[in-house]
Amino acid sequence: MQKPPQAVDFALKETSPNIGAGQVGGDKLSCTYDLVEQMQYLYVRVVKAKDLPGKDVTGGCDPYVEVKLGNYKGVTKHFEKKSNPEWNQVFAFSKDRIQASVLEVVVKDKDVVVDDLIGKVMFDLNEIPKRVPPDSPLAPQWYRLEDRKGNKAKGELMLAVWMGTQADEAFPDAWHSDAASVGPDGVANIRSKVYLSPKLWYVRVNVIEAQDLVPNDKSRFPEVYVKAVLGNQALRTRISPSKTINPMWNEDLMFVVSEPFEEPLVLTVDDRVGSNKDETLGKCVIPLQIVQRRLDHKPVNSRWYNLEKHVIVDGEKKETKFASRIHLRICLEGGYHVLDESTHYSSDLRPTAKQLWKPSIGILELGILSAHGLMPMKNKDGRGTTDAYCVAKYGQKWIRTRTIVDNFMPRWNEQYTWEVFDPCTVITVGVFDNGHMQGGSGKDARIGKVRIRLSTLEADRVYTHSYPLLVLHPSGVKKTGEVQLAVRFTCSTLINMLHMYSHPLLPKMHYIHPLSVIQLDSLRHQAMQIVSMRLSRAEPPLRKEVVEYMLDVDSHMWSMRRSKANFFRIMGVLSGLIAVGKWFDQICNWRNPLTTILIHILFIILVLYPELILPTVFLYLFLIGIWNFRWRPRHPPHMDTRLSHADAAHPDELDEEFDTFPTSRPSDIVRMRYDRIRSIAGRVQTVIGDLATQGERFQSLLSWRDPRATTLFVTFCLVAAVALYVTPFQVVALLIGLYVLRHPRFRHKLPSVPLNFFRRLPARSDSML
Repeated sequence: MQKPPQAVDFALKETSPNIGAGQVGGDKLSCTYDLVEQMQYLYVRVVKAKDLPGKDVTGGCDPYVEVKLGNYKGVTKHFEKKSNPEWNQVFAFSKDRIQASVLEVVVKDKDVVVDDLIGKVMFDLNEIPKRVPPDSPLAPQWYRLEDRKGNKAKGELMLAVWMGTQADEAFPDAWHSDAASVGPDGVANIRSKVYLSPKLWYVRVNVIEAQDLVPNDKSRFPEVYVKAVLGNQALRTRISPSKTINPMWNEDLMFVVSEPFEEPLVLTVDDRVGSNKDETLGKCVIPLQIVQRRLDHKPVNSRWYNLEKHVIVDGEKKETKFASRIHLRICLEGGYHVLDESTHYSSDLRPTAKQLWKPSIGILELGILSAHGLMPMKNKDGRGTTDAYCVAKYGQKWIRTRTIVDNFMPRWNEQYTWEVFDPCTVITVGVFDNGHMQGGSGKDARIGKVRIRLSTLEADRVYTHSYPLLVLHPSGVKKTGEVQLAVRFTCSTLINMLHMYSHPLLPKMHYIHPLSVIQLDSLRHQAMQIVSMRLSRAEPPLRKEVVEYMLDVDSHMWSMRRSKANFFRIMGVLSGLIAVGKWFDQICNWRNPLTTILIHILFIILVLYPELILPTVFLYLFLIGIWNFRWRPRHPPHMDTRLSHADAAHPDELDEEFDTFPTSRPSDIVRMRYDRIRSIAGRVQTVIGDLATQGERFQSLLSWRDPRATTLFVTFCLVAAVALYVTPFQVVALLIGLYVLRHPRFRHKLPSVPLNFFRRLPARSDSML
């Protein structure tokens, strides 16, 4: 069932950017920073000044420095009453935008009315030296200040001025002429940064039993359960089946926690005294710093913990220690991988404990070049504008490029590197609009994202493609622009990487002590919340909405569109089997007599020499693989709108997908959607029932539910066993094969005898209410 290709506008395009990778020669930069285009910058490092003259009435001066290049002007902070100030600030001017031949560095005295000129230093742009990393930074020098007429003035200024590229270590922290309109407070929000996800652990609390509880009402049997709270996560055990003052549970509760451990585990033993009324019988606070860490499935020692109880005496809370205690087994699980991403697009599958990590198998390099055709994401001064930046996530390392202010065709040209521990992982790159500039909404809007699975990349090849940014809106799928990336995956040894394909995907604890699907889902949700909260507290913050979009926080929500897409994916997988079935039917019906005769010959050879069957099957698969090599994909797979059923989704289905949970729509729409889900679920239910019926018919062959049918089948089995003992297997196979491949003139339109017999067998559907 081949789907038509998606629209050209939504397809991937191969590009040929002017990058160093693959080029011969070039400077040293092309070895280390070769997946991006070189961008030239003029750097000015203003270090300090000395012996500045007093300019105001008091004889002091409040100095600051202005760095001017044509229309661009960068300003340092100013100092109060200081003649030997130290600034140590770097200014970067993009060479593409330079429209002057002279650089002016002016020292001024801040004044209430007009700032006085203390002195200046002039540089001819043709005389400025060029620096190529990994050369050491240029040493700053003292320059004598000159007045307006070019005569020597009092005071000196220490500067370094050089031409460099974005590979310069001064680049990330420099003031940029590209962002000259951003105030000094906003500069931190637009710089490139690297973030690390917090280290996540699973906490397993095995609640075994409690002893000597003291219920307030001694006349009734206590109904006791344990509630465990860790941060904003709360879980509880079932009510103990032994309704005594020594209840038992033996239940596991699982939490997610991140280092450093800030919050303790709080356990309370509660008694259910009424329908909505609980009484606390004791409380226990356990700091996670003292909890044992385990790396394997060996059991952890259990411990008794004392329960404390608050008693109110004269209006004040007093703690009373008493004999009640609780028996627990607590550990931090280091052998699991804590999932914080959707399992289908995981970028990291290593266990929590570093001792269990295997050596890396290679390096992933990503060059984030540029974007073009971006849509205006917000309004500023009555016109549409976009302040775009990229975020990439792989493993525990997140990167964020600098924000390019007010530009629909931003050029970042930033390169990043990650260690790779497993090739069957996915890197996610998202493009966002910075909502924290002037006129911003305070939320970073999503422009689109790209996912690249490393195992689909050939090693050591540089992939340069322009990826369409596709976002699903309530009105349908929209292209919000294109992002240009350069990707290279380098593996250290091919043998190691091929060996990885025989290893299990997840750490072995997931298979020895598996967690249930529901448990994993709720733990993944908690892990996502912890990661997004921690990264939004970084400086500058990686906002919650950005982290959630990158981690696919809403991928488990119901969507009619996604359900349809998954159904057609299943049909696409089965289409190969259906095609083989149709082809075999044509062979049996002698549509092409020559092919059918060849199949007869092949069949007779395989029956006479059965040892050739398996080699023939594998040889055939090998030949199909070699045949398909010509049509192998030449580029990484990308979001497919046709496959996702995004370009043909009904507006109401999209509205349902974007609805909040619980719903915010009026009751008549909810009723209509509920009825629609019921009708679809009815069809699904019928299909599942039909599958169950076929399985139950197989079971009833020997279950004597239909005594006559079972008698017939058992008798047939006995006759067949005797006949097969006597007759050589080749003769039986030959007769069956020739019967199946018989000519149409020997066929009847009616179903065959075995099929008639099978369809008459009873299923359990008649026992269903």
